[in-house]
Amino acid sequence: MGSTIEETDILYAYWLANISGVGSKTIHQLYKYCGSAKAIYHMSAGELKRLYGITGEAAMRISAAKKNWDLDGEWDRLVQKSVSFVSLEQETYPRRLRNLYDPPYGLYYIGHLPPDGTPAVGVVGARGCSSYGQKMALRVGKCLGSNGVSVISGLARGIDGYGHEGALQGKGETYAVLGCGVNVVYPPEHAGLYEQIAEHGGILSEYPPDMPPCPGFFPMRNRIISGLSDALIIIEAKQKSGSLITADCALEQGKDVYAVPGRMTDPLSAGCNHLIRQGAGILLSPEEVVSELGLLSEKNKLPLEKSQRLVYSCLDLHPKSIEEISRETALDPVTLAELLDELEERGLVQETWKNHYISVN
Repeated sequence: MGSTIEETDILYAYWLANISGVGSKTIHQLYKYCGSAKAIYHMSAGELKRLYGITGEAAMRISAAKKNWDLDGEWDRLVQKSVSFVSLEQETYPRRLRNLYDPPYGLYYIGHLPPDGTPAVGVVGARGCSSYGQKMALRVGKCLGSNGVSVISGLARGIDGYGHEGALQGKGETYAVLGCGVNVVYPPEHAGLYEQIAEHGGILSEYPPDMPPCPGFFPMRNRIISGLSDALIIIEAKQKSGSLITADCALEQGKDVYAVPGRMTDPLSAGCNHLIRQGAGILLSPEEVVSELGLLSEKNKLPLEKSQRLVYSCLDLHPKSIEEISRETALDPVTLAELLDELEERGLVQETWKNHYISVN
């Protein structure tokens, strides 16, 4: 695994990834025994049957697939769709995925793959999130993106989408792992976001182009989201949630999992609170994760002056007027306005409407 293959051999890898009725487990067995898709392609049905664990039916399907597949023609059709393909046989295959228990043999993508040397964090959560969850996902995504951390998510409604948006706001890269073909925009209302992600990161899937979304695909794609991530952040999740499946995948893969705590009476916080009870990290600020990854930007490492820190510490995601901040800090409005301007220039606070401010990092 991981050895370089000739460019022409990618045609065989693409064929192997698209054999109808032959599952991932069988493909991995064949690849383990034979070492390459090209070697598998040139085996007879009889030779395939003699391999341990390969059924006669699978051998016949593989042989039939050779007759019904035009190596060059099918590859040309893929290229015409502006879709790229990478297999386990190539060095460009994401290193983080190689060690998964069940790595996808092939990946389709638009844009580019997450660079192996760039830190990445998964951000997932409830589709029907609250306004607080939305703000937190945007804040987390922006903090990660502005500090050079790629955001990995699933382009779903709610937290996933806002996590992607936050990363883009932070001028960072973000990657969406789909439960359908990479050229299928799902959900359709994320068409604009889809285009931005393809331009500033990538769209990935283990399913071939044009494949429509299927409920069974989404739990499978979650292992890729966590697999591509160095750590995982859950922002709002019900007790039974797909996000918890992603968390389980991350834990099995030895990744750190962080959860945003919430009110115990809020169903959207039940899953996160449960994770915290089980030992997940409590996310109190996105800077914690960035700092633990050793990636806090120079801008945010710069020490704040005492008066700046006083103002910054009294702000959160709920807008406060200058009058409120003045009362809490005992600073006069003129001095306070100057300090807020300084913090805003550093990207630490934002004026949401006239004379009302929130912290954004």
